[in-house]
Amino acid sequence: MTDTTDANKKPTPDRAEFNAFFPSPFSLSQFTAATTGAVAVDYPKAYRGGKWKVLMLGADRRYMKMRNGTRFSTGNHPVETLLPMYHLDRAGFDIDVATLSGDSVKLEMWAMPGEDELVKGVFDKYLAKLESPLKLAEVLADSLGEDSPYIALFIPGGHGAMLGLPQSEEVKHLLQWFVQKDKHVLAICHGPAALLAAALNETPENFVFKGYKMAAFPDAIDRQTPAIGYIPGEMPWYFGEKLAALGVEFVNQDISGLCHQDRKLVSGDSPLAASGFGQMSAQALLREIEGL
Repeated sequence: MTDTTDANKKPTPDRAEFNAFFPSPFSLSQFTAATTGAVAVDYPKAYRGGKWKVLMLGADRRYMKMRNGTRFSTGNHPVETLLPMYHLDRAGFDIDVATLSGDSVKLEMWAMPGEDELVKGVFDKYLAKLESPLKLAEVLADSLGEDSPYIALFIPGGHGAMLGLPQSEEVKHLLQWFVQKDKHVLAICHGPAALLAAALNETPENFVFKGYKMAAFPDAIDRQTPAIGYIPGEMPWYFGEKLAALGVEFVNQDISGLCHQDRKLVSGDSPLAASGFGQMSAQALLREIEGL
């Protein structure tokens, strides 16, 4: 039986940083598990050409400062990162990893499904890239020419996607390039927060995702989770309300594993969507390859 006492709902201190916290034991019992239930998938028409790749844009910052001054120890959610990577990899696409600074991708290791061999296998395969990613500025300078190998941009979830990426002019240029080149953008859970970068110094009418429908982690749940200690205080800001103000329409109000594709934007609502989101993304890219 799960311990529901108030003490069990208190965030767990992160001893590596002053006034920083991991989610409470109770919230971890509700939102994380040792396995994901994902099963191996084969793609009979997997891409074998060797040219096209996916660029994953990861979080390189760990701590989110909440409104009460506490810090949430976050990063990219491992399930929302590694399960989509599994499907993209199985579909034949190599994945390059980049961060704003070139520093390592920060993962919420407290959410790692430690008994899930499929997820652990992807982690082991891409660990070197996660530890030593490309620097985004160098990708912009060197890899977005007419012969660019990138067919899609993948932005994994976790609250870390809200740290630095939505405020970055470099991310703005990256998103504009993918949209202008009619390439896929894949974003799950809190990952869509990074799409706000495309609105920097633009009028709302020029926001490249204006009028799109997407699935994402609801602001309403982020407003509720301090009560169970998942986060140690009220969020500093809410990405959903900012995207909605720019003309984005959300297709979910809760988390159920919902995935959605609107034009070349593929989205998912939460860790529950990670495998389905990965499959939807992989299938979208394989259809794209058939048309080239």
